[in-house]
Amino acid sequence: MDPIYNGMPAAELGSEGWHKPWSGGNGGNCVEAMKLSDGRIAVRQSADPDGPALIYTPREIAAFIQGAKSGQADFLLT
Repeated sequence: MDPIYNGMPAAELGSEGWHKPWSGGNGGNCVEAMKLSDGRIAVRQSADPDGPALIYTPREIAAFIQGAKSGQADFLLT
């Protein structure tokens, strides 16, 4: 079984390597991401670094970012 799985405690991935590509002036509530050694991407809530990590494939992250850039997620802002 893969030791890295969706929903695992983010703390088990360590504290090094997390980045805040989507931070802003929101009082420190940021989404953090880490590229894993196998190419997958872990995402966690910075306000809860011991909470669950969501694990995505590079293809899933690319689809999300491309969709957000093209406006497909704009409905979340209204």
